[in-house]
Amino acid sequence: MRIIGGKLRGKTVNPPAGYKARPTTDFAREGLFNVLDNEYEFEDLKVLDLFGGTGAVAFEFASRGAARVWSVEMARENASFIKTEAKRLGLDNVTMVRDNVFDFLNVCHEKFDIVFADPPYALEGLETIPDKVFSADILHPGCYFILEHGGEHSFVDHPYFRKEKRYGRVHFSFFSKDED
Repeated sequence: MRIIGGKLRGKTVNPPAGYKARPTTDFAREGLFNVLDNEYEFEDLKVLDLFGGTGAVAFEFASRGAARVWSVEMARENASFIKTEAKRLGLDNVTMVRDNVFDFLNVCHEKFDIVFADPPYALEGLETIPDKVFSADILHPGCYFILEHGGEHSFVDHPYFRKEKRYGRVHFSFFSKDED
């Protein structure tokens, strides 16, 4: 997989054979960041990447100039890979947090400009993730929570749902909550 844009555009990140995470495809990631490029200036953004997997999304945000990117990943091998690759790429703005995403949401006190989640598509309870993110109160008002998921899920009836973008079999649902 390759970094699509920013200072590291074209650099490759290659997980070892047998890696147990499914990376967001380059095609889908490029589509996602085309949408975000039209709505955000990446400099000064604080970003949270839940279910970090390969680190591809975190690295993309960092390459494009996000001030800080936190990547939360529970699997030891995946967390180690993300940390090693961030160092190899010189991404001092990426912080690896090895934790269960749901436990992390219960203790996180930071506020973010973008929260991205790419859970395993077969994760039991995937449909509850938007509510858990908004209950944790970790997003600045009007900012996006973006959930990557397969076509078997639809979030159009969620009160904070704003739009969905599809790239092949990959769906991104965008949510935001205005100030109360």
